[in-house]
Amino acid sequence: MFLIATCGIGIGVKDLVKHFLLAINKNDHMDQQDTLILQNFQEVLQADCLLPFCLFLFCSEENVWKLCDYVRKQRTAPLEHLFVIFISNETRTVPLWKQKSGHGELPVIWDYHVILLQADQSDSLVYDLDSTLSFPCSLKLYAAQALRSESDIRPEYHRKFRVVPADSFLLNFASDRSHMRNSDGSWKMPPPTYAPICTAECQMNLDGFINMDPAIGWGVVFSLNHFLQRYIGSTSSASSSSSSAARSW
Repeated sequence: MFLIATCGIGIGVKDLVKHFLLAINKNDHMDQQDTLILQNFQEVLQADCLLPFCLFLFCSEENVWKLCDYVRKQRTAPLEHLFVIFISNETRTVPLWKQKSGHGELPVIWDYHVILLQADQSDSLVYDLDSTLSFPCSLKLYAAQALRSESDIRPEYHRKFRVVPADSFLLNFASDRSHMRNSDGSWKMPPPTYAPICTAECQMNLDGFINMDPAIGWGVVFSLNHFLQRYIGSTSSASSSSSSAARSW
């Protein structure tokens, strides 16, 4: 776990964001310490012309970019331990379970989804703002409960994982948010209020991260089994999960 110090309060990232999400989603359960942590977090981010990344729940790539940028600026952890994971496939239909927008044991079908992986310890941690699992949770648990086995999933729903080092993602990612607009130019969902993320050379390259062609884009593309083998050491976590919920996919 890495440490963030905000206005004199030292608190782990998982506790900080958990408190922040509590403040957003469960105001009636906030105590005095919750309020203080939220105020300190907001002040630090707003002083840097940022807004809390977890307010914007419909652009997971920007949420993760903001989190990586905050870690870089505050020097709270070595960036080489952090990896941005784009989950998608050729048909852009990827099922994930244990999602906040899901219903019971039914999966949510994303065109793509972005999570953060902290791989500096024996049990890697996943940060997924859209998951109902613990935040963060171990990759083993995430594999078993959110990813699950593909043995009973039709091939067009098989997931691929583009793993991008956090420093590379911060350096290269750009989005003009055109994918968030309808054909008439209106917004599908209200966008973040801060300026779009871009580089000196590029205004929009989101597709280079979502696309799962290993010959283009940044990082390395893995199948589910190869991803789990790389970061857990086995594929048993996903395959040991009950596959009954996946049989119709």
